[in-house]
This record gives sequence, structure tokens and C-alpha cells, in this order.
Amino acid sequence: MGIADDAVEIRAQGWRTLAALHGLIESELEKALSAAVELSVVEYTVLDALNRQDGWHMRMQQLARAAALSPSATTRLVNRLENRALLTRVLCADDRRGIYTELTAAGHELYDRAKPVHDKTLAAVLEEASAQAELAPMVKALRLGGP
Repeated sequence: MGIADDAVEIRAQGWRTLAALHGLIESELEKALSAAVELSVVEYTVLDALNRQDGWHMRMQQLARAAALSPSATTRLVNRLENRALLTRVLCADDRRGIYTELTAAGHELYDRAKPVHDKTLAAVLEEASAQAELAPMVKALRLGGP
């Protein structure tokens, strides 16, 4: 195996490690959020993205990017959350084709209950993963990027 082959394998191994850590985190978050506040990870992600707008709203395409969803999947998700009165859609005053999405009071309240569950679970999963030899370097890299 040459140097170029080694580099390809190192990148592939890094990707496999990242995917394994992501799967572990997502699985644990899914269980915790579902049990505590009846939200899926992607629903939480949408509430979090909208909450970070600090009283503002997001276009559907921005929300799709934030949640890593296709436009049609985003529409279905927004419909579900709107039916639960967690968010609402607002027509853009400048462009009648544009639709914004924003949290309702109930959406803010649910987000405020979900965030500590999310944060505690994420911290616990990362702590658990840091004890696994194959995941520890990835966890260390994540921790270097933040507090």
C-alpha cells in the first residue's frame, strides 16, 4: 500500500468513526427526547434552529439546511409541528411566495423543557464514547472545538 492509499484509508477510517459516533449520539438523543418530551431528534433540531433566531423567523429553505432535510421532508415536518401548535408559518411581506417559520409560545416552552434533556444526554453520550478507544479521538476533536 502506497502513501496515497494510506491517506485514502485514513480518511475512510475517520469517516467510519464519525458515522459511528453520530449514530450513537442520535440513537441516545432519540430515546431521551422521545421519552421526556415526545420529540424526535430532527424535531428538536428544528425547534433549536428557530429558537436561535432570537424572536425572528426562518425561510423554509434555511430550515431545511439547518435540519439537513430535503424541501419535501421539511414541509412534512413543519406540517407536523404546526399541527402540534409548536410553530407557525408567516407569509413574507416582500415576496408572497416566501414563507417564514417561527416558534409559537408552546414551541418555546417545549424547547425550554427539551434543551436540558438534549444537553445532558449529549454530555453523557460523549463521556461514554470517550472511554471507547475507537471513538475517543473523535470525541477529543469535538471537545477541542467548543467549551
